[in-house]
Amino acid sequence: MTAPAGAGEPVVSLREATLAYGPRVLWRDLDLDIRPGEFLAVLGPNGSGKTSLLRVLLGGQSPTGGSLTVLGQAPRRGNRRIGYIPQHTALAAHSTLRARDLVRLGMDGHRWGPTPARAATRRRVDELLAHVGATPYADVPLGRLSGGELQRVRVAQALASDPRLLLCDEPLLSLDPRHQRTVTRLVDERRRSAGTAVVFVTHEINPVLGLVDRVLYLAQGGFRVGPPDEVMTSSTLSELYGTRIDVLRVRGRIVVVGAPDAATVHDHASEPPHGGDGP
Repeated sequence: MTAPAGAGEPVVSLREATLAYGPRVLWRDLDLDIRPGEFLAVLGPNGSGKTSLLRVLLGGQSPTGGSLTVLGQAPRRGNRRIGYIPQHTALAAHSTLRARDLVRLGMDGHRWGPTPARAATRRRVDELLAHVGATPYADVPLGRLSGGELQRVRVAQALASDPRLLLCDEPLLSLDPRHQRTVTRLVDERRRSAGTAVVFVTHEINPVLGLVDRVLYLAQGGFRVGPPDEVMTSSTLSELYGTRIDVLRVRGRIVVVGAPDAATVHDHASEPPHGGDGP
């Protein structure tokens, strides 16, 4: 039986962690433990350091202060126990890479040079594609898949190495509500069945509101962390932004009014594509 969310040794542990680009501080003195099976949503306006946090956890850059361990060690590139689901981006229509090829890269893409797929590898790829409902287009070139289809395949790729930590960088971006529900369901199934910790960067909390254990909200170089009902309040966000912010709950949805870039917190359909955080 999988341990309940929050049980066990931390998968991620930050102590007084700071990230800055020159004089510009994205976040300072961040203390955070993320435990097995926990679903952490990371929110905040553009440029607040959400995607930068994922880069730090992936070993792509170092904090400018404090300490960090991931899976009990200093973060490093290419950690096979970390799965990563990127933002949806369209691929070239002439791409010959198939859905099954992308999933296989999640299993043996770290190896140098071409290697023939073993029977066990082929079976595992087929299992992963079936799990995310992508079997019908397993042999279709990626450039011909819809956004929702491609994100299913990317979920399968991220799960291919049996990760203990799953990092999701705006995986719902540009998807319609039906495909948003599909992606969030697949991520939630993984953390519940395998105890995988999830760090889910998003501008839109509503599709994951019923799944989230805690929210990390980044803004103005500061942060707040806690259960959604404690963080997503007018008083908390007003204090964080240093100005009046209204948080409304309408038919089970959260609407943030008055924050810089507030529309991206609650109105995903009107959000233009963006390129991430920081320089």
